[in-house]
Parts: sequence; structure tokens; C-alpha cells
Amino acid sequence: MIYYKKEEEIELLRESAMLVVKTLSHIASIIKPGLTGVEIDRQAEALILDHKAKPGFKNYNGFPSTLCISVNEGVVHGIPTDKPFEDGDIVSVDCGVYMNEFFGDSAYTFAIGNVSEEKMELLSVTYTSLYRAIDQAIVGNRIGDIGYAVQNYCEREHSYGVVRGLVGHGIGKNLHEAPEVPNFGSRGRGTQLKEGLVIAIEPMVNLGTKDIRLSDDGWTIVSKDKSPSAHFENMVAVKKEKADILTDYSFIDQEVKNNPEIRVISRKN
Repeated sequence: MIYYKKEEEIELLRESAMLVVKTLSHIASIIKPGLTGVEIDRQAEALILDHKAKPGFKNYNGFPSTLCISVNEGVVHGIPTDKPFEDGDIVSVDCGVYMNEFFGDSAYTFAIGNVSEEKMELLSVTYTSLYRAIDQAIVGNRIGDIGYAVQNYCEREHSYGVVRGLVGHGIGKNLHEAPEVPNFGSRGRGTQLKEGLVIAIEPMVNLGTKDIRLSDDGWTIVSKDKSPSAHFENMVAVKKEKADILTDYSFIDQEVKNNPEIRVISRKN
């Protein structure tokens, strides 16, 4: 069943979403070579608790941490570790919060230090595909229009592997709600989008194969060929003319620009 939100509920979702953005913005300001996932996770949890909220991922289906931190070939669901980030790493940080009875959920992939141009192009294309998908999140369109936007741009135009086994989702009082939001599909197919629908759109794109596998830790999903993977995620409310983005990346992007230890990811036209 799909739960459509009233305007006041969307505003509560926006508050949760913006706390996620604030957390990711803080991470953008401190992440650098030598820092560890465990330290970032500790600071993220403290910030969330300081805002009278709860980590949305910790203990969710047994997940042990506040953040999902997935490095290089890590696609999603990585557990923070004590291994320091290295110059040239790309690091996906996925954050969830629970506040005012509603969840917030967003992810951003950071480019640390001297990241190769090959990886930077992957990040740029994936980042751009997110906004191409968001452009389709309007009343009257269908879920397939969103997936097609990602697949066509990343896979057909740039020959990257768009992950099939993991998808975006509805979000509200539950972290994962109907409908599923794949990053592949056909235009004009799938659930019709109506006002009040709030979804998390999250392209997960590999430099190589689209295939993935589960790591030995039982959580981390990695690309099967160990090629680098990028992941970006925004929460949006479906509207008539233009989707309402609840997780405003501009705050994160500004902190990225201010941090000399990481590279700015360009958004293509």
C-alpha cells in the first residue's frame, strides 16, 4: 500500500531530511585521508542525538552503525571500520534519521584527495543522473520514467553498470515504503505518480559490471568485478510542475567546496 502524505506531513519529513543534510554537510567538512569510518560514524551519531533525533539505520534489521560507509567498489550498506581513508578513495556515506515520527534518508559520495579522472567522471555522471530522475518525479508520470532517466543516461550514454538488485523507495513513518523506485525501466510503465507521494531516488552505478555481491561481513554490497561504484540519494515529494527536493544538496556541495582535502563533483548539463 502506498501512503500519500499531507502537506503538514511533508514538512515534518523535510525537517528529518534536513537533519540528514546537516549531518552529511558536517561529514563533508571533515572527511580527508587518514580519517576513519568509525570516527565519522561517531560524530554523525552525536550530531543526530544532539538534535533530539535518533539514527535511522542503527539496529534497523540488525545494522550495527549510524552510517553506511561504502568505499571504492562498495555500493551500499558498508559498515564503518577503523581503516583510514586513503588518497584517491571514493566514499559513499548514506545517513538516516528518525525525528518527529518520520524518517530522513540521503547519501552522497565523496572524492578524497587525488581521485582519478575515471572515478570523477563516474561520480559526475551518477550525480547528474539523480537530477535527471528527479525531473521525472511529477504528477502524471510513472515510476518507469524515473528509472529510465537513470538507465538511459548512465548505461546507454556512458556505458556504466546500473545496479539492478537495489532500488530506491517510498519513505515516511517507515524507512522503506511502497513503491520501489528502480534505477532502470521503461517510460510510461509502473505506478503512476500522484501528489503526496514521497520517495527516495538513489542511483547506484558501477564503473564496470552492473552485477553485485554480498561481502563476508554480511552487510556490505560490492560490485562483482570490484570496479568503483557511486551512490547519490535525494528525498523528493512529487508535485504537479516540479518535484520538491526535501534533501537540499546545496549545503553539502558548499562544504565540499570549502574542504581542500576533497574534490568537487561537477554536475553536467
